[in-house]
Amino acid sequence: MATQNVYDDPDFFAAYLKLRRSVQGLAGAPEWPALSGLLPDLAGQRVLDLGCGLGWFGRWARAQGAASVLAVDVSASMLTRARAMTGDAAIEFREMDLEQARFEAGAFDLAFSSLTFHYLADLDRLLAGIGDSLRPGGTLVFSVEHPIFTASSRQQWITTGDGRRIWPVERYAVEGPRLFDWLGAAVVKQHRTFGTWVGALLRQGFVLRHVQDWSPSARQVRDDPTLAAEIERPMFLLIRADRPEGRSGRG
Repeated sequence: MATQNVYDDPDFFAAYLKLRRSVQGLAGAPEWPALSGLLPDLAGQRVLDLGCGLGWFGRWARAQGAASVLAVDVSASMLTRARAMTGDAAIEFREMDLEQARFEAGAFDLAFSSLTFHYLADLDRLLAGIGDSLRPGGTLVFSVEHPIFTASSRQQWITTGDGRRIWPVERYAVEGPRLFDWLGAAVVKQHRTFGTWVGALLRQGFVLRHVQDWSPSARQVRDDPTLAAEIERPMFLLIRADRPEGRSGRG
C-alpha cells in the first residue's frame, strides 16, 4: 500500500506553506519544547528523519552537532523546497514512501519523526524497519496526533446549547483509516488506540522511556492565549523508545 501524497498537489502545498509551522519552523510547533526534551545528545549522531517535510529538524540536528542526517519524505514538492532551504552536504534528502522504505541495518543512532506515523497503515512493518536501522542502544523519538484527536470524525469542537465546547470521541476502539477535510483536501489518517501505539513498540522489542499526552504549559498559554483550548484535550502523543543494547531490536 502506498502512502497518500496530498502535498504534491499545488493548491494544497501552497496552503500548507502558509501554516505557522511552515513559516516559523520548529519555533512554530508548540509541542517542540517537550519533544526536543526527549532527544539524546546529538553530538556525532547519525540521524534518520522520517517524514522530514521542509527539513527543519535536520538543520536543527546538524546545528546541535549531529554528524549526518538522512531526511526522507514522500513528497517531491517538500523535498525540492527543503533542499533549497538547506546548504549542508551532511544532510541528504531522499524521496521515499515510508510504507515501503528499507534502511541499512544499524546505520543510525537516532530515528526521529514529527506528525507522520499516523498517516501510515502498516505500523508493525514501519517500527520493525526502524528498529533494524538503529544501532543497539539507539533511540526513536516521535510525535503523532493523539488517539483522542484522531477518534473524532471531524476533528473540530462541538458547541453545546449552554455554550460549552466539547471534543467528540467517536468509535474509539474502531481502528483504521479516517477521512478528514484539511486545507481543502480529503486526507486519510490512521486512527489507533493508545494501547495500540504502545503495544506495537513493545512487540518490536523497544524499551519505552517516555510517553506524554502533550498539552501546553501555563507559560505557553500566557504567551499565546490561542493555545488555551489545547488544555481541554491532548492533541499530540509524544514518545521516546530505545532499541535495547546487545540484542536484536525485536523481542
